[in-house]
This record gives sequence, structure tokens and C-alpha cells, in this order.
Amino acid sequence: MLSPSFTPNPDAAFPGPLQAQSPPPPPAVMLLLASLLLHCLPLAVADYDICKSWVTTDEGPSWEFYACQPKATSMKDYVTVKVEPTGITCGDPPERFCTHENPYLCSDECDASNPDLAHPPRLMFDKEDEGLATYWQSVTWSRYPSPLEANITLSWNKSIELTDDIVVTFEYGRPTIMMLEKSLDNGRTWHPYQYYAEDCMEAFNMPPRRVRDLSSTSANRVVCTEEYSRWAGSKKEKHVRFEVRDRFAIFAGPDLRNLDNLYTRLESAKGLKEFFTATDLRMKLLRPALGGTYVQRENLYKYFYAISNIEVTGRCKCNLHANLCSYKEGGLQCECEHNTTGQDCGKCKKNFRTRSWRAGSYLPLPNGSPNACAAAGSAFGRISRPQKVTVPKATATSMAPEVAITTSTPTTPTTQALTLPSTQQSTEWTRSSTAAPLQMGTPMPKVNTKTEATTTVAAPIVAAPAKISKLFQLKPKSPQVVPIEVFKDCECYGHSNRCSYIDFLNVVTCVSCKHNTRGQHCQHCRLGYYRNGSAELDDENVCIECNCNQIGSINDRCNETGHCECREGAAGPKCDDCLPSHYWRQGCFPNVCDDESLLCQNGGTCYQNQRCLCPSGYQGVLCDQPLCQGEEGQACDPAPHAGPHLAVLLGSGLLLWLAGCLGY
Repeated sequence: MLSPSFTPNPDAAFPGPLQAQSPPPPPAVMLLLASLLLHCLPLAVADYDICKSWVTTDEGPSWEFYACQPKATSMKDYVTVKVEPTGITCGDPPERFCTHENPYLCSDECDASNPDLAHPPRLMFDKEDEGLATYWQSVTWSRYPSPLEANITLSWNKSIELTDDIVVTFEYGRPTIMMLEKSLDNGRTWHPYQYYAEDCMEAFNMPPRRVRDLSSTSANRVVCTEEYSRWAGSKKEKHVRFEVRDRFAIFAGPDLRNLDNLYTRLESAKGLKEFFTATDLRMKLLRPALGGTYVQRENLYKYFYAISNIEVTGRCKCNLHANLCSYKEGGLQCECEHNTTGQDCGKCKKNFRTRSWRAGSYLPLPNGSPNACAAAGSAFGRISRPQKVTVPKATATSMAPEVAITTSTPTTPTTQALTLPSTQQSTEWTRSSTAAPLQMGTPMPKVNTKTEATTTVAAPIVAAPAKISKLFQLKPKSPQVVPIEVFKDCECYGHSNRCSYIDFLNVVTCVSCKHNTRGQHCQHCRLGYYRNGSAELDDENVCIECNCNQIGSINDRCNETGHCECREGAAGPKCDDCLPSHYWRQGCFPNVCDDESLLCQNGGTCYQNQRCLCPSGYQGVLCDQPLCQGEEGQACDPAPHAGPHLAVLLGSGLLLWLAGCLGY
């Protein structure tokens, strides 16, 4: 992956004479390049890269917030490296070393005082000249049998999220035993991340596993792998990987095309998002490459560690509250949006703490939930334009339709000033910067119609300018339903800013509940949604879609835990799986045969639990019936070696095909 400072230079890549002599590519080549570009497009386009946009709705122009995150980049450009123990780096004093290719020709030298012969830690992250590898190198194993161990710690002093494989390039052979650790608290505590050994049972008492063989329930399992530790020759295999992409592929597919499913799992699977998060990484090099043999004590100068490159690709963790991350004052810092602040956007700004801080969410797709910090009276996730609404004096049964409106484009979240009717002169309500926030459910202050009164409140925008006159006008002929946004703060948990008084019921009910809520106070979830147990009632993401499988479930509703009502044979919270005794074919059907209880008889074989493939001379569902019977009970198959009758195979296959087409 290109570093942020990389700028392609066409003149450097293609000198003038070469450009003049190169003909334009033929159409076939251009078509191939276009197809490759389209193939890679889902991986190249950044997701969740916009934090907000200025939109105009029926309620007026405002900021609309989205979950957002910085783009992935090479994190080695911002890393601090520490090598332990002291004196493990070669060159002080100068030392000769050998290679496995020429173990008895020890003509190479490491000397820290000579720039041409030194191998300091910074060479693990430098840009190498073409054809010349520069690398950090340890001392040789001259003190064998004492262990030759080294710790290499990478620190960012900032939480980062891995987005691609960690790749470590070793010169002169990969270690036979090493482990990778991570820290989430700037190195105060460490947790194992992955083990590497040529024999996992001997080194760590763990069975070897491949990351690509993990399942969706074990994607964040710590494993020991033998793929990167066995000797294959220093010229052939140099890389040791921590396979991030293979773990992503469990959910997004081998080409990482189904990113929606990956983002969904990152939110729903406990501990999965944190698994790819770290503030520090540490490699513990426990035994160097041995060249495929036992340790040869007569020549210990060929055993050492040498690392030419460490590639870490990721992004700053900003809790989905920022799409930019800058390097300031020697450290990485998120450029926080959504009224959040802090190095990781981990808290609300001072005047936006009407509810507790929450990280953004990838769900619901495709824009996620920003979970923006809000000031008192503002709509969650939206910063509204200030409006000054002036309503002239009116009688008890009607209001004049004239409304004066002033608007201005905000740079910070603001509230609106309301001027309400009075018998003598208007009363203006404003909010100062020192005013206490108005809590949900607190009624708006009553207006004194005899004397002037000034009170500080925060009120959300309730309608577009063109609709203000209708909103504040009471119709004499239909007094049963009265909009009362101006007179009382609607208790709708932030899911609506409109409520109405129903006279004959003597109740106030919320109008036009948003965020998939319903009820008098928007306190229930719509049908097809269920309550998010980890979210507060005033959270925009309080109601989660059931997402019941349309084929496996009876309907699209679910219970309070999100479990759907499944059809016979279907299983799983979303009814998208089958019971062990059933197989999937546009629905769950009972197994015709299996390897446990429904066994195919007389040498028959079970095909995908759907039918038995019978040997010559037998038929039936489980191949338990002879093809035909003679007079004395002998098999009378006219072609005993011809296999199953063609008509039987074609007939069963046709029936299964028809059943699949009809959805049975």
C-alpha cells in the first residue's frame, strides 16, 4: 500500500524517449485494465468516509451526521520502535557473522560505529534502494545454549485498527519460534495475538491451526501456526504474516466483496472489533532460523535475527467520529466530528453532554449511526439552523397567521429564539452560553401574559419556514387535536420533536416517531424491529431490524431478543440455518439419508443428504429394495454392471430440480 506522502511521478516512471516510442495500448488491453479496475473497485472505494453533509428537509436545512472513519494507510510511518534487551542489536562490539548459504565463509561484519556496516532498528522501516535490502540485525548466538531472545515493540501512543495483514520480512531465515503480542493500554498489559513455531506442540503445547480454516464463531481465536516457521531457504521464503485479510474473509468472502456482512459482524460479534484494535504490537523472537538442521555448536555465527521491513496497514481508531487523523506534536490525533473530542474522540464536548458518550456504529447500513453528542433540545445526530419565530398577539381560540422568521447558517450547534404572544408586549426567549441544559420531559416555561418575562430555554426546530404558520395556528372548528410543540417539550426520547394533545382522551402523544420507533412516547419498536438491549431509550439505534430470513422464517417479526419464528426444520436466530437433520435447498428439508441414522443400504452412497446413489441391482429411498425379483427370489437385474438405471437418476434429478424451482 502506498504511504500518504507518495506521489506518482509519470516522468520518473517513464522517461521521455520511452514515452515517445511507446504506442497507445490496444483496445483489448484497455478493456482488460477496465475490467481489473472494476474488479478491484469494492476494495479501493473507502467506506464510511463522510462524517456529515448539509441537507434540506421538511424540517429545514441542517447538518446530517453519519458514522465515519479515517482511510487506511501505512502505520509504520508514525511508529516508535524499541528493541530489547539492551545490547541485542549487533555492532557493539563489532562482530562477524555467517550465512546459511555459506556457513563457513564468515566474511560479513556488523559494526555500529561504521554507517556502512551498522544495522540499527530504524532500518526495519526505511525505504530501501532497488536491489539493496537494509535491515536491523541482532547479535549472533555465540552464547549458546543460553537463549537468543529479542523483543521488538511497535508503539503509536494511540489506538489503531488493523485493516490488512501485518507482514514482517526476515533476511537470512525466519525464526523457528516467535510470538506476536498486542496491548490496548499503551504497553501496560499484553495479550497473545498469534504463535509461530515449526512444531507448535513442542514450542507452545498447542495444536497447529491455519487462520483460513477458522469459522465465523472463532474468527478472533488466538492460534499457533507452522506455516511461517519451517525452513524453506532464505532466498525463497522471507515473510511472516499475521493474517487480517483471512479473518475478514470469513465474513466478507475470499475477495472481501461482501463488506456489508463484515461491518455487521464487527458490530454484532462480541470482541471482534476489539480483536483488530491495538495501541502497541510486540514481537517476541524466541529462536532464530536453524537452516533446517539442529544447532551446530561449532559454527554459532550463522544464527541471528535480521528484519528488513515491517508493514502494518491500518487506521486511527476514532470511534467512528472522525474521517481524518493528523500527526500533531509527535503523536496521532483524530480530527473529531459529531461534537466529540479527545485523542480517540472518546468523549463529548463540554456543552454537548445531555446524554452519555457512545461510539458510532456501522449499523444500520450503509451510513451507520453517528451517535452524535447533542446539546439540550437539539435533534440527536443533527445540528439545526437557528430560527427566530415571532408570533403576534392572539386570542384564546386563534392565532394570527403572520410569522416573522430569520435564519443564519451555523458554524456551531445553536438553538432558536422564540417570541411568544403577550397582551402588552412580546416576550423573547433566548439561550445564553451559561444556561443549564433543558432536560427531556421538562415543560417549557409558561408565558406571563401580563408582565414581561425572560427565560432561557433550548428548543428544536419543529418545521420548515413555509409551514410555521400552519404549525402555530389553532383551528377553531377542530380543537380536539392541537399541536403544542411551543407550549411543552415533547417527551419522545429524541425520536420526534412533534406532539399533539388529544382533547377527548386528555393525553399528549408523539407524532411521526423516527428511528423505527412507535408508541405514545416513541418508546416501542415498530413491527419487524426489536429493542437493542445495549442502547439507551433515547439512542437513534435503539431499534434493530429483525432481518428474518424470508424463506426460513414464518414472518418478518422477532421477539425481544431478536430471534425470529422459524419454519419447520429451520434454525438460528434469523432462521437462516437448518437443523442438523435437515439440508438447505431454498428452504430446510429433512435429510433423505445421512451418515448416522439414515444409512444407505447395500453399499449405496448418500449424496448431499438428498438421495442415495444405489449400486447395481438395488433401488428404493435407502437402496433397501432389490431392483426386481425372480421366481426364486433371485435378483434379476438385466444389466448388473450398468449402475443405477438412467431413468431413475434422471427422474429423481428432474423432481429435485422442479422442487427447487417451485421453492419446495
